[in-house]
Formats: sequence, C-alpha cells, structure tokens
Amino acid sequence: MVLPHHLRVLAGVSGEVRLDVPAPVTQRRVLDALEVRHPQLRGTVRHPETLLRRPFVRFYACELDLSHDGPDEPLPAEVAEGREALHVVGAVAGG
Repeated sequence: MVLPHHLRVLAGVSGEVRLDVPAPVTQRRVLDALEVRHPQLRGTVRHPETLLRRPFVRFYACELDLSHDGPDEPLPAEVAEGREALHVVGAVAGG
C-alpha cells in the first residue's frame, strides 16, 4: 500500500506499507488491517464511525480508479497477490 506523505509521517513509516490481508482482499479488509497495524491512522482515510471513504481520498491500483468501488468488492488480483500496490491519494479540489 502506498500512502500520501502526510499519512506516512503520521504512521511513522517510509515507503510502501506491507499488510497481511485475508482473502478476499477488499478495500474494507485492507483498511481494517492498516488501522490495526497503525491505529494513529484511524479516521484519516475513512470516517471512524461509518467506515466510509473520506470525500477527498481516492484509491488507485492497476491504472484504475477504485474510489467508487464498494468497500467489500474484491481488489484486483495483482493487489491481492502483492504484485501491485493500492495507492491512497488525497484529491485536489478548487478552481
């Protein structure tokens, strides 16, 4: 998993974050594992009560925008098998 710089600083990590996620690998399971391993990130990527993705956070992998996929839809096999990273990106807004 690749996090934006400010979340890597908050979690105290550098580079990619490696997680062990049971199958089926979904956004929900990845984020659950991330928050267990780095509890200081709870509420940063998704709302702590509803567990919904924050409005200005996007998920990308395999050159696809996965942001609007359901939290329980399986992620691409490349991500599930660790061959491709799931990227968390802060969206830019304004005009």
